[in-house]
Amino acid sequence: MRCLNKNYIFVIIKGGVASPAMRNFDFDLGIIGGGAAGLTATAGAARLGAKTLLIEREARLGGDCLHHGCVPSKTLLRSAAVYHLLKNCGSFGLPQPELPAVDFRLIRERIRAVIGSIQKHDSAERFCKLGAKVEFGHGHFRDEHSVTVNGKTLTARSWLIATGSSPSIPDLEGLPQTPHLTNRDIFSLTRLPASLLILGAGPIAVELAQAFCRLGSRVTIVQRSDQILSKEDRDMADSLMEALVAEGISIHLNATALRCRNLGAERELSILDRASGREETLRAECLFIAQGREANVDGMGLAAIGVAHSPRGIGVDDRLRTSHKHIYAAGDVTGRHQFTHVAGYEAGVVITNAIFRLPRKADYTWLPWCTYSEPELASIGYNEKRAKKAEISHTVWTEDFADNDRARTEGTPAGRIKLLLDKRERPLGVQILGAHAGEVLAPWIAALNGRVKLATLAAAMHPYPSLSEINKRIAGAPLAEKIFSARVKKALTFFFNLQGRACSPE
Repeated sequence: MRCLNKNYIFVIIKGGVASPAMRNFDFDLGIIGGGAAGLTATAGAARLGAKTLLIEREARLGGDCLHHGCVPSKTLLRSAAVYHLLKNCGSFGLPQPELPAVDFRLIRERIRAVIGSIQKHDSAERFCKLGAKVEFGHGHFRDEHSVTVNGKTLTARSWLIATGSSPSIPDLEGLPQTPHLTNRDIFSLTRLPASLLILGAGPIAVELAQAFCRLGSRVTIVQRSDQILSKEDRDMADSLMEALVAEGISIHLNATALRCRNLGAERELSILDRASGREETLRAECLFIAQGREANVDGMGLAAIGVAHSPRGIGVDDRLRTSHKHIYAAGDVTGRHQFTHVAGYEAGVVITNAIFRLPRKADYTWLPWCTYSEPELASIGYNEKRAKKAEISHTVWTEDFADNDRARTEGTPAGRIKLLLDKRERPLGVQILGAHAGEVLAPWIAALNGRVKLATLAAAMHPYPSLSEINKRIAGAPLAEKIFSARVKKALTFFFNLQGRACSPE
């Protein structure tokens, strides 16, 4: 028998033993971590009328994305892109100005200003107005429903762990004694380094390598695998690498970092080129570590309450529940898909389960992502690498940006779009390497989630000239092969007495 109370549910069970649902908790939902997942969940739960607690260990809300990730990196990229354009005015038919060297302090101030403008939307005052309580401090689980923070013990019916991730520091000889940068401090440099050595070639490494190179640093990338952006298809990654090398970035693939040391004014890194077997020594003013991320799981008492976790992340099921069904995890801390937009999406899944009590599962079928280099590399669904690994039969269709008139007028003809179709000619995924690829991908996000047919995409009108026309062309390519086939041509000639070619090439 159940009696509904506006704060909690009493449950009378056989033998009179009280279940956790009988407790009158301080909060309906407690959230640890004020990054993308935590803030989204806090706002959603509070607006729905749930009594919500948010605990953040840093002095400000916003998480890694706002202070050390997406926002500062994209701000830096834009400054670098503008400076790069100015240095190449001549290619646009304009007078070529003489440009002074970059003062990185001014760029740093611009980064701080942009962060500050966004920080206003992520303030404790805003969330208080929504109805959520914000506590700044380190949260530690006392039991599966109780967390201590600032000497207080607070309880919640459900908890969400959204503590994010931190840079993964390799076990490299000499690194503890060698000053090095991560994403937490590279945006706060007081001056532009003359040279920058980057360990890793993932999205963060590639974006910042291009930005610093364009601003005037001599940049070298050291990558363990045989391509940059290891999760992407090799042809797309290699095309982007060619663009980076053309701008002056030196890239070492199949390279194992052996040791490093501090030379005072420079950092020295010894690497093994696995292809040749030779050892090589590299030197640069600054060393930047960008070899992946580790989940922030330490110091919360997770082991004591039986929440399964490792440095790679907290284990969750499809509903984002941990080994305790009322404790959820979302965002980078799960170690699965470490993107800000995924964190926001997962927060919605948690709200559906924890507040609405509806069994919603996370679905990553049409997960989009983008590396914001120039050209950008955007993707959704399966690429060839993933399709082959999953043993999915598929066909590949491509269109070059060089055949897009807007790309030509913009001076950005590099790149291509790739469409994967299954054996029933349904889209499996799309990859785009080109100018504004992240924006050009947008119609595919809507179409694939809405199960729009290729024929509909191919028939839709686009403004001319626009980069998005490339989507219409690639969607129409499989249809055009059938429509303009010899068989159709023969049938039309027979039924409508068509006369055939009007001109033959010499």
